[in-house]
Amino acid sequence: MSFERIGIRPAQILLPAAGVNPETWACIACDQYTSEPEYWEKAFAVAGDAPSAIRLILPEYNLKNSETLIPQIHRTMADYLAQGLLTPAVNPGFILCERTIASGTRLGLVCAVDLEQYSFEKGSLPLIRPTEQTITDRLPPRLKIRRGAPVELTHIMILIDDPDRTVLEPLQAAKASLRKVYDFDLMMNGGHLAGWAVDSADALAQVDRSLNALMDTKGENPLLLAVGDGNHSLATAKAYWNEIREGLSEAERENHPARFALCEIVNIHDEALLFEPIYRIVTGTTRAAVMADWKAYAEAKGMSLAADGSDHRFTVVSADGEETVAVLNPEGAIPCETIQKFLDSFLSRHPEAGIDFIHGEGSLRALAAKPETVGFLLPDIDKHSFFKDVEKLGVLPRKTFSMGEADEKRFYMEAKKI
Repeated sequence: MSFERIGIRPAQILLPAAGVNPETWACIACDQYTSEPEYWEKAFAVAGDAPSAIRLILPEYNLKNSETLIPQIHRTMADYLAQGLLTPAVNPGFILCERTIASGTRLGLVCAVDLEQYSFEKGSLPLIRPTEQTITDRLPPRLKIRRGAPVELTHIMILIDDPDRTVLEPLQAAKASLRKVYDFDLMMNGGHLAGWAVDSADALAQVDRSLNALMDTKGENPLLLAVGDGNHSLATAKAYWNEIREGLSEAERENHPARFALCEIVNIHDEALLFEPIYRIVTGTTRAAVMADWKAYAEAKGMSLAADGSDHRFTVVSADGEETVAVLNPEGAIPCETIQKFLDSFLSRHPEAGIDFIHGEGSLRALAAKPETVGFLLPDIDKHSFFKDVEKLGVLPRKTFSMGEADEKRFYMEAKKI
């Protein structure tokens, strides 16, 4: 097999042991609900005292307590391994997973990607690439978690551009011949998750052939695997691998577990995969102040604000109402870049203000109803031009898009030793 050519490898994938309730084990990605700590309080209450992935991650709303929590997370990881609460379920192989959410059933393949074939360096053209700007300042707290962690759990979702549905869908058609490894309802309105082991010689060979054939259609410097969710988590895995690889021999580097990061591959053409813009919320200011500043900023940059006339159009929401703003002659290549350039400038001149990035219109509107809070709804994203946009622009601005609403994000279920 030639998995090395396509940047993925079969892996030993760990799952909670038979006696562990999967509904209290699995939890939402750590970078969700960062402005809604009440979600996480409820999730911890649902998990109760049961073994749970929620105790093996650091929800980002609580990064301020990382110095205390990280050693505790490492101890819990080691305890779960020692107690047999995390055990090999596929050895080696993949997991075909079906996530049932409001938009339908989304198909994925859990695998390990080769960090030697991934880079977030500007201008590089590796097989595995980020789709959004990587903010290196966000890596240090994540690196602290990964250093000393015996296992990793994944919320990374990597996209393939497979319009003919040649990679994942044939596995789904043959799932009756695969061994089911989980099937349960997810907590907190997360939908349903089912998974099947892909570990027979024939099934592995099928994945190998189909991904190699897909890559052969992509031309020179192919973008085969595009990071959709978990960009900074994958960048952290790469940074950690770079730290330790120099101390290893060539032979040790070939199969060291830290060289490979667990992720889920998803076809961008999956009908249940919805692309949503990530919205912005600014606190410590008013809509009137923001609009006055935005108008002056636009005029200084050769732009103007209007009610219509541009696809760079935004809905500005606050407790005192909302308005539609179109930016004429926009400075950004896409709407997200246009609004983020302004907000970066605004925040640099108004240190009393803060920003957060919000998944879901409902969450944005609820937060924008608070005093001194202004929300920005961005226009929809066409996922069918996504790969072309990434290849043209290099990377998209940070926090450009989200794949579905917050509760449709990947839940931590599988683990891998690192």
